[in-house]
Amino acid sequence: MGIGGNLCGIIQVKVKEGYKNRIKEWVPAWKECMRLTGWLDLSTGDSGRTVFSAKIQESTHIFLCDYQTLTGRVLLGEKETEVPVTSENARMLIDGSVYEILLIDDPMNRREHLEIYLKYTGGQDGERRIYG
Repeated sequence: MGIGGNLCGIIQVKVKEGYKNRIKEWVPAWKECMRLTGWLDLSTGDSGRTVFSAKIQESTHIFLCDYQTLTGRVLLGEKETEVPVTSENARMLIDGSVYEILLIDDPMNRREHLEIYLKYTGGQDGERRIYG
């Protein structure tokens, strides 16, 4: 019996393709490579104020899902390429919010479930890149 879940987490990987923004700064492209179904749980959170009195949400979460090998396929140019998912090259989109992947853990290497530790980074045009 698996974990199941109530949320779909979309894993995107950073690819060399990209674009220049309005100030000619290079912005890498993110491409969807796989979807996971699981549970999202808040680990820590705060909404403190910065020097300029802006309220900033800072939180970390854990995404729990059934075990699977984290290797996805993305289309680069006209060629489909297999890409391993790591904390260095991937992020997650959950309910339109962007999360940085901090750590991917297979507890005690039992291959029963994954614990993906996340940091909330905000919207950052996540939906536009998935669907647009």
